[in-house]
Amino acid sequence: MGGQSRIGCPSPAVCRRRPQQPSRKTAPEHVESTVKTKSVGETTAALSRLELRAEKARALARPEPASITPASPLREALLAMRARGGDAVLVTDADRLVGILTERDVLMRVLGADVDEGRPVSEFMTSEPHSLPAEATLLEAMRAMESGGYRNLPLVDGDGRVVGLLRQQDLIDYIAEAFPQEILNLPPRPHQLMEEPEGA
Repeated sequence: MGGQSRIGCPSPAVCRRRPQQPSRKTAPEHVESTVKTKSVGETTAALSRLELRAEKARALARPEPASITPASPLREALLAMRARGGDAVLVTDADRLVGILTERDVLMRVLGADVDEGRPVSEFMTSEPHSLPAEATLLEAMRAMESGGYRNLPLVDGDGRVVGLLRQQDLIDYIAEAFPQEILNLPPRPHQLMEEPEGA
């Protein structure tokens, strides 16, 4: 009995602490469950079905995009674009969207041409641009950008008033951050299929 006591219970102090061991195991189990929710595979699956389908595009959209009136001079629109790093400029009339001036518009209609920058921006903008309702989801925005080749999508409320501007780059950054593993594993060229798995 004396030998078993020394092996199973080295000291009375250790024996008194043993009943507390289950409480020490509870914390690691909780931490482990938290870590699992952040793992790449599980997080990606959750985001693709829940957040990507339900997340509102407005959450990523720029709430106060640059805007001018149709009669504003082209010079003013170009200055607004430069001030915002090349962002598109929305053209509004009585707060309602009527046009957009993008980098593509500038490249195709302004650069290399003898243009009077005092002319109204309405002569160079894209009229009645494609827009999405304010409650559109990110998935709807992705589909619209892919099908229409848009880099900028204005978001409007039920009265046609602009509530934000969703840029393609903001959407790409969001996807890259949400799905890092999938982005890293993409082939260098679209539609490329790997004949053999990489690595040993």
